[in-house]
Amino acid sequence: MRRFEGQSFLVTGGGSGIGAATARVLVQEGALVTICGRRREPLEQVASNLGVACAYAQGDITEDGDRQRIVARALAHGGGLDGLINNAGNMYRAALTDMNETELLNLFHHNVVAAVMMASLCTTALAERKGSVIFIGSIHTRRAFPGASPYAGTKAAVQGLTKVLAAELGAKDIRVNCVLPGAVPTEINQRAGLGTAAELEARMHALAPLHALGRIGTAEEVAEAIAYLLAAQWVTGAMLDVDGGLGLGVTPL
Repeated sequence: MRRFEGQSFLVTGGGSGIGAATARVLVQEGALVTICGRRREPLEQVASNLGVACAYAQGDITEDGDRQRIVARALAHGGGLDGLINNAGNMYRAALTDMNETELLNLFHHNVVAAVMMASLCTTALAERKGSVIFIGSIHTRRAFPGASPYAGTKAAVQGLTKVLAAELGAKDIRVNCVLPGAVPTEINQRAGLGTAAELEARMHALAPLHALGRIGTAEEVAEAIAYLLAAQWVTGAMLDVDGGLGLGVTPL
C-alpha cells in the first residue's frame, strides 16, 4: 500500500514550486490533495497533470472568506483532513533605512498571520484524524543575508510558532513541524520583482559553493522532507533543515 493511501491534504501555494512538488509527491503516494493559490492558471495546470486525486481552490489566504472556502473544498474533496501544508509565502527585501511599513505588514500578514489562521481553521478536522501541520521556515534564520530582514523575520516567527503550536496541539494528537529549505529555485523572488528569471537563476546557482554538498536543491527534495514529516507519527515541534548544508556556514577557502 502507498504511504498516504486515502489520506487528505491541503497545500497552500500549490500552483508552483515547493507546493506543486509536494502535491505531486502526495498524489503519487495515494493521497487526495487540494491545492490553493491566488492565480487560477497554474492551479488548473497542476490539477490537470495530477488527475482526479488533485482538486484546487482559487483564493487569497489573507482573506477570511477565501480561507473558509478553501478549507471547505479540501474537506469535501478528501472527506476530511490529515494534513495542512502551509507553503504559501511572499518575499519583500529592503535595507533597514528603506523599509516600507505597509510592505512589511503585508508580508507578515501573508507569511505568518494567514498561515496561523489556516491552522486554526483546520484544527477540528485535523484532530479527528490525528493529523499534522507543516510550516515552511527558511535558511534565512540560519544565515544572515543583508536586506532580507523582512523575510527572515517572518520565517523566524513561523519557526517559533511551530514549537508553541506543537506543545499546544499535542493534546489533540496534532503534530506540528517545520521544514527549512536552502537555496531552491522557485517563483517567489521573481514575483517580488527582484530580477528577471535569468538573473535570479544565475544568482541562485552562485550560492552553490556555500552549500556543503556543493549544489542548490530542488523543490522535489523539499517535498520529500515534507512527506516524511507528514508520515512521522512521533515527531512534533521539529525544525528539519533541508538545505544541502547551507546552514552550516561553510566558507570556500
